[in-house]
This record gives sequence, structure tokens and C-alpha cells, in this order.
Amino acid sequence: RLSHCALASTSAMLSRQIARSARSAANSTKNLKLRSVQASARVSCRPVTTVARWSGVAASPAYTPRSRCAIAFPQARNFSSEAPPLFEKILIANRGEIACRIARTAKKMGIKTVAVYSDADSRAVHVKECDEAIYIGGSPAIESYLDIDRIVEAMKVSGATAVHPGYGFLSENASFVERLEKEGLTFIGPKTLAIQSMGDKIESKTIAMNAGVSTIPGQLGLIEDEAGAVKVSKEIGYPVMIKASAGGGGKGMRVAHNDTEAAEGFRLAKAEAAASFGDDRIFIEKFVDRPRHIEIQIIADSHGNCIYLPERECSIQRRNQKVIEEAPSPFIDEVTWRKMGEQACALAKAVKYQSAGTVEMMVDGDKNFYFLEMNTRLQVEHPVTELVTGLDLVELMIKVAAGEKLPIKQENIKACGWAMESRIYAEDSLRSFLPSVGVLHRYVPPVNHEGVRIDTGVEEGSDISIFYDPMIAKLITYGKDREEAIGRMKKALDEYVIKGVVSNINFVRDVMDNDRFISGDLTTHFIDQEYPAPGFRGHLLTESEGKELSGIAAMLYMQHFQQAKVYLSTSGSKVAGKDTVGSAALLSVMSTDTIISKKELIVTMEGTVGEPVQKKVQIACHRPELGDVYSTSFDISIDGAAPITFSARLPANSGLYAATTSDSATKVEKTQTVQLVERTNAGYVLSMSGTPYKITVWTERLEQLSKIMIKKEATDRSNELRTPMPGKVHSIAVTEGEEVLAGQEMCVVEAMKMQNVLRSPKDGVVKKIHPQIGQNLNLEDLIMEFD
Repeated sequence: RLSHCALASTSAMLSRQIARSARSAANSTKNLKLRSVQASARVSCRPVTTVARWSGVAASPAYTPRSRCAIAFPQARNFSSEAPPLFEKILIANRGEIACRIARTAKKMGIKTVAVYSDADSRAVHVKECDEAIYIGGSPAIESYLDIDRIVEAMKVSGATAVHPGYGFLSENASFVERLEKEGLTFIGPKTLAIQSMGDKIESKTIAMNAGVSTIPGQLGLIEDEAGAVKVSKEIGYPVMIKASAGGGGKGMRVAHNDTEAAEGFRLAKAEAAASFGDDRIFIEKFVDRPRHIEIQIIADSHGNCIYLPERECSIQRRNQKVIEEAPSPFIDEVTWRKMGEQACALAKAVKYQSAGTVEMMVDGDKNFYFLEMNTRLQVEHPVTELVTGLDLVELMIKVAAGEKLPIKQENIKACGWAMESRIYAEDSLRSFLPSVGVLHRYVPPVNHEGVRIDTGVEEGSDISIFYDPMIAKLITYGKDREEAIGRMKKALDEYVIKGVVSNINFVRDVMDNDRFISGDLTTHFIDQEYPAPGFRGHLLTESEGKELSGIAAMLYMQHFQQAKVYLSTSGSKVAGKDTVGSAALLSVMSTDTIISKKELIVTMEGTVGEPVQKKVQIACHRPELGDVYSTSFDISIDGAAPITFSARLPANSGLYAATTSDSATKVEKTQTVQLVERTNAGYVLSMSGTPYKITVWTERLEQLSKIMIKKEATDRSNELRTPMPGKVHSIAVTEGEEVLAGQEMCVVEAMKMQNVLRSPKDGVVKKIHPQIGQNLNLEDLIMEFD
């Protein structure tokens, strides 16, 4: 039975739904098939409470970056009172985390938001984050997020008068901006002139030179073919950087050290550029030695004002794509920063720039800097700048687009504290960072931590598809200095639970422990130098880590062993005639002894690199606390050493297991969080510091018997080439019956907008080629067989 209030509420809801249906029916008569609906009414699922928001930073009252700064930056205006919003409604022409992030600021400013989505994104988080959502086409970006006509039509259908492009897709498309101007719509970004001139790498370099900006020596003319690329590379002198004229985000870029790499790099860069930007023009320039990738965030308005913000260090890259960023840089001093900032603003003024933009520089070991490119959009790594300045860059972009003056002056800009960002990708760090696809069947980000911000556009159940960038989230930490920012990053990475796809958390967590990284000695060669071929293979357990992990595994084993007794029905405690706990468990709880049981165990730990590590563990279980039926404290001796007290409660539903060790001899107490990834027949898969380890926990007798058990032999696939990632066959370089050499190019698989070369695993003859060019492949699909 419904109350009168409930009936009235239901009636009102039905009326609104009927009204929306009528509007939708009217819209369906348009040539372009668009659906405009209220996201909350269309998508039926649980509310998003822990993702797609600034977790920890915005939510924690203890974390207020503005209060750490020497100046007070202007806050967002309160549009809920007398002042109308700058725009009534904006459309966000993007997806994922950046769409969610833009929507948050718009909501704060009192502006309604419209999401757009493709077939693959029909249940995406950004659709639910916005006030309205409009369907714009198929899953491939060219059929949806890159379709200018559909975006413009969506704006007309929804009544949005402005569009924020985020980054990628149409964010640096001059034709899109021109179309919006013709339609009388506002682009929240720079004008056409700036996008066109800075979007062309050759023209931008010429403008930079004329504006007095330092530039890298190179060939300004376009390269027509592989022979031309080799010729120009020789003239400049190896190594060289082969770059797409319209490129960005690491796509369409290759480093060449010889003629063969120059020819191959030209071909692959040209193909990536055509696929990503629809423009395959290529140029070549000198590759700088000991280079750091440093960028300057600028903001300019339509009133002639331009300011530059603290620099960002973006040198940790793989395949020319950033992985870890920070602000400020541990290398750049104030004098160098100001020189870079002044040149960045000079370049911005040369193209009458309006909005937020980034001037990227290459800096050598002597702090000489050279112009790389200008990104005329919001950068992926903009959060680190926001945290050290207290500014909301999206808010400033919206204000500038509305014609307002910048509310701050250059003399007020100062970096306060330190911020660091790790890009969490769905990719396999152990397989050269190849992309991973699948469903996030478990996703628990580290929320409510002081100084931690998470920008994400996924939730539990989200699909990571082959159609878009594999980014899951951006994990950002803030501290009073670099050491604290790194410490908070380590803790957050340890507590980040992702299951269903492979992620790069193991890699970024390993970088955080790298001595060279901790010292700030960075270059863009960092990954290649610190993780040389065959590349990152996982973390090698140190002696102290092995002892700690074996103790944690033994403690977890004993807790599960005790927990099993709870459900034994052998004359245990009874309530209403039903067994509640087994007698053995009951006796343990009621025992007067401090130590209720002891056991000797053999713990074997196997990672992805190095030999298995084995420890002999003697464990003594303390009496359970009142109200518990299993021990939470243990005295553990490893390999005959003095006992150390380990304590923990059973893992949470997320699998997080926080273990505290207390050494009475050294008076040192430490808490280490591991993840229970999986329980196996012989033990566990535990993840510590981002790396999973297969762990067996046996009694000494079982360990001896295991040595005579028959081992299952691995399948021999040495005569096969299989795809290491889902994708589409872009090209095949050999034919059946052709003799090939180990390392020779066999084919190119396109995955998530990147061209991936697959090479022959051995010398031999191609026996059979299975797929055709253009065919879609699943993970581990057979591509070729060899004799």
C-alpha cells in the first residue's frame, strides 16, 4: 500500500517520463538517429558512489590544497543565487574519466551537462554522471566521437550552447571549431587559428622560432617515402625522432638509430598518424641526448592576459606515452621555469591563444630547453597542476570561453607542495605493455585516503574494449614534498583492486621503489634503461620482503585453518538445537592459554622473475580476542630467527589484507597491505607491492611428497605465432612458404589506435597464415605456424 505522498510522487514521476517520451518521439523524426534521455531514467543500475569522483581529496576535510598555499585563489562563483551560470548547458564531446571530470566542475558552476555515447558506452559511467545523454553512433570512434555532424546535431537536440572537447577525439580539430562558429555554438577551447597553426608540427616549429622560442634542429619539410626518411635521417645524424605532423599523445612517433629503424619507423608512424588523425604527413628532427620531457601549462583569455603555471615533469614514458607525471619537476629551478614560461606565453600570444594549453619542451642535462609542440587542449595530466596551485583548470576554460578575464595574475602563481600522477592502464606490463581488454568484475579504488585523488570513468562491471584508449583511471597523490607524495602513491597502489583485466599497477608500483626515480634522476629513456630488454618482468623479492610475505602467508593460512573449525558440527556449541561453532573452535576461544596452537610450515613463493623462494616458518597462534573465533595475533619465526609478532584480521571482501608486524627487539612496527587475489588448492596468490606471487603453504610432510608428484608439462608453442593482444590485422609482411629469421617482422596488429609489430620467434619457414588483413583477433588467436 502506498501513502498519499508516495502516490503523488509516483504520479509526478510518470508525468515526467511521458513528457520525456514525447520529446524523444519528436526527436526521432530527424535524419540522424539520436536519443536524448535523462541518464538516470534510462540507465538502471546502482548509484556511483566511489568512482568517477575526486576520491579522498575533495571528500576529505583534512585535505585542502588551497590552505597550503601562500595566496588564496578565487573560488567558483555561487550560481545557485542571483548570478546566472555562464552557460545554461554544455555538451561534453568525450567519454571516460575526462568526461566525468568536466561534468563535476560544470555541476559545481551550476551548468547542466549533456553526455554523448556510442554503442560500446551505452552503460558507461560518464553517461550516468551527466544530466542528459545522447546516442551518437557505433563503437568505432570514427562513427561516433569523431563524427562532427553527429556532435553538432546532438547539441541542437539537447539545447546545449557550448561544448567541451576534453582531450583526444575532436579536441584539436580546427574543422570542428569552424563548424561550431558557423552554427553559433561555443567551443570551450582555443580559436581556429591557434589549433591550425599549433596542430601542424612543421608550421608550429616555424612560428615558435619566429616568436623567439628555442627549437630542436631538424628537417622542416615533409618526408614522402622510406628512402626519403633514411636520407634525411642521415643528414641530421642518428638518433632521430620521426614524428607525425598532426600527431600527439605519443602516436605517430618513432625513434630511429639506423637506416633500418628509420625506414620501419617512417612506415609505422605514417600508418598510426593516418589511423589516429587522418593525416599521415611525417617530419624528422634530432633526438636530444639525456632528454627530460617538461611541459608548461598556460592559460590565456580574450583580453590579452596570459599566465604560466608550475612545470610538469613527464619523463617516465613508454612508447612515447606518459605513464607517471609530477609537479613541480625535481630538476627545474625557478630561473629555468620562468624562462620556459615566458617563452610559452610568447608563443601563445603569437597565435592569439585563448584557453588552457600546454607547451611541451625537451630539456637536456644542462637545462637547455627546446620546443616540442603545443597541445591546444586540456592535458591528461592536468590534475597535478591543479593540486599544487589550487586552481580548477576546467573552470578557468569555461570562464575564458564565456569571455571573462583571468581572475589571477602571474605574480600570484606559486607551487605549493608536490603532486604525482600514475596512469592506470589496462595493459600487461610483463608483455611490453600490450593492451588488455575485458570486464572489470572487481574494481575497488583506494578511496577516502588523505592526499589521494582518483579521476576515473569506470566502475565494477565496466567493459574495457578494443575501441578506445586502455586507461582505467588516473591516480593522483599530493604531499607537502616529493617524498610524501611518493609514499602516498605507494600506499594507494597497494590498495587498488582491479580484477577482470590485467593492469600496469605492478609496473608503476615498482617504479615508485626505484632508487633512480626516488632520487629524481629522470630522462625519457628511464624505462628502457632501468628495464632493458626483455623489459619489465616483475619485482624480484628481496630477502626482507621474502620473510615478510612468508609470514603473512602463514598467518593467513592459520586463520583460514581456524575459521574452518567454526563450521564443524562435532558436538559444538548449540543455539536452538543448531550447531554454531565446532568444539575445537569453542575450546580455543575459551582457553586460558595465551598460545593455543603451534605449527611448522614450509612456505614457497614464486613470482614472475627469479627462482622460487622457500622459507621455513614456525607459527604460534595467540588466543582469539573476545568475540572472535580465530586468532588475530601470531608469533612467527622464519628460518630459525627470533620470533616477530604478526597481527591481522581476515581479508575484507575486496581481498585487502592489512598485516602489522612488530619486532620487540628493534621496536619497529610496520603495516603492509597485500591483496588476496585467489585461493588455490595448495595456498594462495597474494599481491604485495603490486606484484602477484603464487604461494604454497604446506606442512613439512606435504612438501616432501610434492617433490615426487607428476608435473604437468607445458604445451609446446615454439612453432606458432599468436596475437598477444586483441586487435585487428593491419598488415602481413610475409607469405606462406617464405623463409624467415628470428626477429623478422611478420605482421602488424592494430590495437587501441597503436600499431604493434609482431616478429618471428625463430628461424624457419612460414607453414600457414591463418587471418586475413582487416580481420579482428582475440587474445592468443593463432596467426602463423612455422616448419
